[in-house]
Parts: sequence; C-alpha cells; structure tokens
Amino acid sequence: MLNRLLAILLIFTPFTQANPLPIKSFASLPNVQDVNLSPDGNKIAYLQNFKGTLVLRVLDTSTSKDLPVIKSDNLNIILNWVEWANNDVLLLGVSYTSKQQTLKYTSTRLYKYDLNSKKQKPERLISPKRGRESIDPQFQDNVINFLPEDDDHILVAAAFDTHNCPSVYKVNVNNRKRKRIMRCKEDVKNWITDRQGNVRIGLAIDDTKISYKFFKKDSYKSDELFEYEVFSRDEISVIGFDKNPNIIYITALLDGKKALYKVDISNKERKRELVFADPDYDFDGRLIYSNITGEVIGFTHSNLVNGRVYWDKDRENLQKALNTAFPEDKITVFDFSDDGTKYLAYKRSPKDPGTYYFGDRTANTINIFSESYPEVTEQVIAKKTNVLYTARDGLKIEGYLTLPNVESQKNLPTIILPHGGPMARDYSGFDYWSQLFANQGYAVLQPNFRGSSGYGYEFEMSALQNWGNEMQNDLEDAAKWMISEGYTDKDRICMVGASYGGYAALMALVKHPETFKCAASFAPVTDLEMIVSKARYFENKEIIKAQFGTDDDILESQSPVNFAKLINRPILLIHGSDDKVVPVAHSREMFDELKDYDKQVEYIELEDGNHYLSFEKHRIKTLTAITEFLQKHL
Repeated sequence: MLNRLLAILLIFTPFTQANPLPIKSFASLPNVQDVNLSPDGNKIAYLQNFKGTLVLRVLDTSTSKDLPVIKSDNLNIILNWVEWANNDVLLLGVSYTSKQQTLKYTSTRLYKYDLNSKKQKPERLISPKRGRESIDPQFQDNVINFLPEDDDHILVAAAFDTHNCPSVYKVNVNNRKRKRIMRCKEDVKNWITDRQGNVRIGLAIDDTKISYKFFKKDSYKSDELFEYEVFSRDEISVIGFDKNPNIIYITALLDGKKALYKVDISNKERKRELVFADPDYDFDGRLIYSNITGEVIGFTHSNLVNGRVYWDKDRENLQKALNTAFPEDKITVFDFSDDGTKYLAYKRSPKDPGTYYFGDRTANTINIFSESYPEVTEQVIAKKTNVLYTARDGLKIEGYLTLPNVESQKNLPTIILPHGGPMARDYSGFDYWSQLFANQGYAVLQPNFRGSSGYGYEFEMSALQNWGNEMQNDLEDAAKWMISEGYTDKDRICMVGASYGGYAALMALVKHPETFKCAASFAPVTDLEMIVSKARYFENKEIIKAQFGTDDDILESQSPVNFAKLINRPILLIHGSDDKVVPVAHSREMFDELKDYDKQVEYIELEDGNHYLSFEKHRIKTLTAITEFLQKHL
C-alpha cells in the first residue's frame, strides 16, 4: 500500500529543474520509428531501439507474436526505411559510405526479407546482372511505385545501363527477377509513375535547368511538361497523379507562396486549377490516397489544425472521432490496411513527444502501440510556443520559444538554436535538442530567420549567396528580443547549431561577440570556398555555384575559418569523420586555425560519425559535450 501511495505521489509531484533527466532520455534514438502496417492489417513492422541498436521487428496483431528480423547500430550500415511489398515480404532501404580517392559519398542498396523463407535473413533484391551489366549504381533503393494492386512486383529506378542515368525496372520481390520497362533518358534523374504503374514523367536536370518530361502511355517519346531555372519564381514541383492518369497535382507560386494545383496534362493548354493556398505559408504537404479506391482523398499541410484536409467523408468522420477521443492532442492516421478497417495513428501535443496507436474500426478500439520517448513525460516536457519578433530592418521573424519548467522564467541562461539548411525551417513539434536544453534549465529560441523555407519565395531566396549577412543579423535580433522580453540574462547567451546552424554559431562570434558568450557547433560549414571547389566532383556543381556564388573574395568574407584571429569567445566543435554532407575537413581546418591563434576551443571528432547523428552513442556523446560546455560558460 505504501509503495502504491508513493507511486501516486510521484505522478502528481511537479517536476523541478533541480533534477533534470539524464541526457540519454532525450539524446537516445526514439524508442520506435518507421512503423508500418501490412496490407492486410495483421502485422506491424517497426524499428525498435534496443540499447542503441535498431532492431527491425514484426508484430502479429492477432497473436501478439513479436519476431526480430535484423539489427543495425546505424554506424557502418544505416537502415533508412522499411516498407511492406506484400503481406509476407518486407523491403529495406539501407545506406553506407563509399570512397573514391579522397571523396566520400553515400550509396544505397535494396534488400528484401521474406517472412516465409527458410533462410530467415535479408537478401539483396537487385544487383548487376553478371556478364551483362558492369555498373553497380550508387543508388539502388529508389522504389518509385510499390504497385499495391500487384503483390509480386515493384518498380525501381536505378542506373544499371549508364552512369547517373536511371532506367526503370519491374522487379519481382519473390524471385528477384527484373525487366526493364523504361530505358534511361538524357539528363533524367528520376521518374514518376501514374497510379496504374505506368512511367509517365521524367525529372531532368541540365546544369541549372530543371524540366519535367511527359511520356505518353506505352511510348518512349516525350514533350516538355514544365521547365524552369533553379531558384527561379517559375519553380514547379510535381507531387503526384490522381487516379485519373491525365490529372496531376503540382505546387507553384501564388502571390509569392507555394500553392497546390491540379493540371490536366492531356490538354495542351495545361491550365492550373487551384486546390489550396495558405496566405501565410508555403504549401508544404503531400497528397493522401485512399487504400480502397486509390483516389486522392485529401492532402497534408503543417499549418492546419490536424495537419490535413480530407475530401472523403469516411476518413473525415474517423478524424472527427479521434479528435473527440483526444481533444487536447493532435492525432493523425498515417497508415491503413487495404480494406480500411485497421490503421496506425500518431499523437503529439505540447505535452506528448509522440505516441503511436493501433486502431481497429471493426472492433471500435484504439490502443497504444509505443511511445517515442517514454521518459519524457507530461511532467517533464517543456512548453514550446510560437513567437514573432521584429528584425532590425522591420521584417517580422517567426520562431519557437521553449522555456524550462522553473518557477521564474525571467533572466534565464539562453540558447539561440538556428536550424540547418538554411533553406529549411523549424516547426512547433517536439525536437530533442530544445527539450534537452530546456530540461537543463535554459531558455531556447529557434528562429526561422530569413532564408528559411515556408514563408514565401522572397523570404527563402534571401539565403542565396547571402550567408553571414542579414540571415546572421536576424539571429542576433532574436537574442536581443529575448533580452527585451525579460526572458534572458544578457550576460548568459550562447548560440548552438548543427550544419548551417553550426556555421551561424561560429559567425555569431565573428560578427556579434558582444551578444554571444560562446558557440557550440556540430558539423558546421566553415569554408564556403571549399564547398564550391569540391562541388566540381559532383553532378550538381552548377546548382552549388548558383546557391553560393563564385566570387572568391565574397566567399572568403562569408567563411568563419578566415576570422579565427578575431574570435575571443569559447568554442566547441564536434564533427563526424564520415560526414558526406559537410566533410570533416571543415571542422579540422577551423580547429587548426583557432589553435594557431591560441584561442579557447575544444574539438571532438566522432569516429565514423555521419551528418545526422544516426549512431546513438554519437548522439549522446555530442549532447553531453554540449551541455557540459554550456554549464561551464553560461
């Protein structure tokens, strides 16, 4: 009885910042991820985190039998995705590092796992045919259609014929036989099929020109569907076909923001019919298809109450029922059985970092499948709110403020946490970095500075050839806003970031040392000249030039590595030795320059670490080092 009473008291005892959770509670990989329902709804495949190792498991929902399939520590081989080909065969997309002289790049492979096979191990699904194909392509897991009406086949785009020029193959998932159904075309880098599995559109890239080539049914001839220059206002993205093979959905600008349209491609005029536009944000969603009819029944968009709109009454009614059952949470269905009776849903809220549910509409039940971060409970999680501040030139900047659970939320040590990209953005949902820092007692502001995506064409294009300028000022203005609002102790502000955010953290000490007392930087870009120079080895070199420019003097002025002498604040650098996005040379060079001038710098190199902290031990080590650095300097 006493133990039970203690347990009840613990549940209702307010959490105090004096006893923060262990770092691994936030920094560990999620408890489960990549959750998928089999077509018949009787099995759930998922990746489970077991002491830092990801284990692919299959749960039989009728017998509760849970079968382990394969494991990976996400170090040398990374499990990128899992999907059902049919009720018995799972497909696995994996990646690893390839090397060519001094260059490192990512390669992918496609595997299958047959639950009925006696081998009980994954098999490589596609590979070069002996004596007929000499190319082992870099990318081999690009499944462009899972062919839901055909249990035995999928469509895969891979460059077995010509380097960097993918053909389309129909692959038998049972016996691994494949047949080419579309030969590669000049400049086409990817293919789009209609809902019936016909290859209809090729995405072509020629230097900085992007074009969509339209192929008529059963024909190798094409004409131009859309064409534009990269980073131009004319940008169009094809996001999918309707069940009607003549109707496609696209995104294009409307009043400076991306909107959703549909287009009849059988009509030469190809007039656009507006489907949805958000006056405040770019459309950033995808189409929702019915598992039963194959029709488009709605779309997702982050700035909606439930993140989606349904045109289908049955699906809309299910969403309403879920809203009634979880009135204070945001819960959405993300996977259905083919007959629509069983489903998987994901719930998140300001008090929930994410919970998976399994629902059965026939039995009228919905049960918890797993929590993403079991130790980050309602009593622990810090509130994250949307805020708006004004930059020095009058531009309004949106951001997300996370405050620690302490009695006084004034004059706090503060972290400005810019996102990577920079053509990306932060959202209101849970992220483990800001929650960890808030749990440690810091106020955290994540500004969507100019150059971020989601706020219209002009706003995003501010990032072009403009690193370290107004984008950087927006981050200092975020810190000054925090001070003016009373949240922040002006003598205890640090910038922390990864990738572009890591770059911004270093540049903060170059441009605004009076505001920022330190910088913690993971996988930062430090040398823009190096970025442009190394691009010559890759196919997207002209796009990189358009993004960064080619003026060496300007690139030098935007690179923190050239200002090591001016930096007089403490710096923490962390970088993975196997980073293929921002090579480790950026941090090594920065560290050497800082040491040459006897600056206060600590450098940690993660052996075989990548850009995304996929390996749990690296993730925990990185965030432990950052929290210790912050405790020392703030």
